[in-house]
Amino acid sequence: MATFYGKLSEDHAAQAAVEQLPPPVDNAQEEIQPVAASAVIDREAIGKAILTLREYKDAKSSLEARIKEDEQWYRLRHWEVIRHKQDPNAPEPTSAWLFNAICAKHADAIDNFPETNVLPREQGDENEAKMMSSILPCVMEIVDFESVYDEQWWEKLKHGTGAYFVGWDPDAENGLGEHDIHGLDLMNCYWEPGISDIQESRNFFTVALEDTDLLEEAYPQYKGKFGTALSNDFKYTYDSNVKTEHKTLVVDWYTKVPNRDGRNILQYVKFAGEDAVLFSSADYTAPDGSHPYAEQGYYDHGLYPVVFDPLFPEKGTPIGFGLIAVTRSPQLYIDKLSANILEHSLLATKVRYIATDNCDINEDELKDANCVVVHSALSSLDENHIKEIHVPSLEGNYIEVLQMKIDELKETSANRDFSNGGTSSGVTAAAAIAALQESGNKLSRDMIQASYRADKKISSLVIENSRQFYDESRSFRITGEDGSDQYVEWNNSGIRPQVTGQAMDGTPLLRKPVFDLKIKPQKRSPFSQEAQYERAKELYGLGFFNPANAQQSLIALEMMEFEGKDKVRQLVQQGQTLYTMVQQLTEQLAMAQGIQVQQDASGGSGSAPQDGGGQTISQARQDAATANMTSYGQKLAKRSTPSMSGGNG
Repeated sequence: MATFYGKLSEDHAAQAAVEQLPPPVDNAQEEIQPVAASAVIDREAIGKAILTLREYKDAKSSLEARIKEDEQWYRLRHWEVIRHKQDPNAPEPTSAWLFNAICAKHADAIDNFPETNVLPREQGDENEAKMMSSILPCVMEIVDFESVYDEQWWEKLKHGTGAYFVGWDPDAENGLGEHDIHGLDLMNCYWEPGISDIQESRNFFTVALEDTDLLEEAYPQYKGKFGTALSNDFKYTYDSNVKTEHKTLVVDWYTKVPNRDGRNILQYVKFAGEDAVLFSSADYTAPDGSHPYAEQGYYDHGLYPVVFDPLFPEKGTPIGFGLIAVTRSPQLYIDKLSANILEHSLLATKVRYIATDNCDINEDELKDANCVVVHSALSSLDENHIKEIHVPSLEGNYIEVLQMKIDELKETSANRDFSNGGTSSGVTAAAAIAALQESGNKLSRDMIQASYRADKKISSLVIENSRQFYDESRSFRITGEDGSDQYVEWNNSGIRPQVTGQAMDGTPLLRKPVFDLKIKPQKRSPFSQEAQYERAKELYGLGFFNPANAQQSLIALEMMEFEGKDKVRQLVQQGQTLYTMVQQLTEQLAMAQGIQVQQDASGGSGSAPQDGGGQTISQARQDAATANMTSYGQKLAKRSTPSMSGGNG
């Protein structure tokens, strides 16, 4: 059965369409039950799913309201939220202190884009772990994960949570199917209220608006049944000028149900109304007549293909709140104080007069700055009839209050001046500025580390999907440690469950390779690179790379902790070994030369001892020592040459 895979609408429209879904026909008061593993998805089951979806939506109404308001603050349109109702003409300055804080944290995250290293738990899985370490970056490049990561970090900072879909697209252009990793909009996601881990939810829904004509083309059997779930006056969340009459709400429903063995499995249903079930994994029949998902589930790993990455977590929910929720209050008063100061400045810099009713002055001429003569019918003019209005000067303490709110926002968001390259308090030394920047990035490092934990879950789902779907060999271009391109073919035969024997009752014993994941930054900030350069020069100046000081260097390295320490220690040990070998061979060569000198000094009386080839023994020792030095150097160079493949595709 063909499936239609559409992307979620970027305009956040589909979430509101849930309100327009028709209620279930006869089961509104029944207890909601998940669909059984082998049950047929009929109109009644879809009706219960719609009821559950609406309940989930009602439970997250406050979250949706907060997301809408946060989006206005991010777009510097927050005066639409806090606008003066009494005076619509009052100044409305929109300073970007909050926006700048978000941009700074986003830049820190992109500077430390994650890269996954796969480690085996058993020695027999080392080759597969090494291949997975090389192939994972290729997969992430194929699905353009960097763009997804970039997009979801904006969502994480603004609204508190980055949401990733990590699934499988069987209709990929390569004809074999491919991983499907894209961002989710929290406005279009619905889960069970009261749970802290998304995997604990009984059901999980995502909704999207799709073109009705494309759906009818993909599913002609449901022609005329699409589009009924939307009202004609439906409006978008943020833009009210987009028409949706030709759109249909499509729901992706994931539910965890027990199979016949009592193990929870994941089933997937795609529907566009009670009468249009587009796909049901529990009812799917393969071309060979089998039901591959009935007992095992849609995904073998049994997890929702969703990863949430919260910024500041909240109890009782899998999502968190973002930087806007923390800093909107100081930003609010910064703009309000700025508005008042600007309004006062406008009044103080504009010349105005106050006059009595009987002053009889030509007001048009008075307001015209180019008018040389202003006429008045009074016989005489004095301060009793007209005088200038003087606005008192603004005291400095009000400016200090404004600066205090700006400093509060900077401190709250950890976006201090030196984090952006600025200096204060007379700090001018590059090393001191770098130290302040590193100290001020603690909050950024904490945020990034949380995203690394989410990335570990994403990589784990990618490995599990590869274990299930990568049946046929695929070609990958990877980068070896020497920087050259290498082309390899790989399939899931090495990571699928493997039969290792039989139990007493004849049941096959299976072994499933399991891997540990270690995340490290793929892209490093210029500061980190400069710090590495400075450390290398410092170690060189202290004689760490002098083979004669190798023993002391190794002791000092054991007390240090920095990235790449193991490689440095390995090179120091190799230098020490080579230095010791060279010393030994040099001594042998000196002894052989000493014997030769003694023989030459004897005046040639008698013949020197010779080997079987007619060569003197001293000369043979000298040649052997030289050959040993050359051979050892070649072996050491060969052993030091990188041979393992890895890196980005």
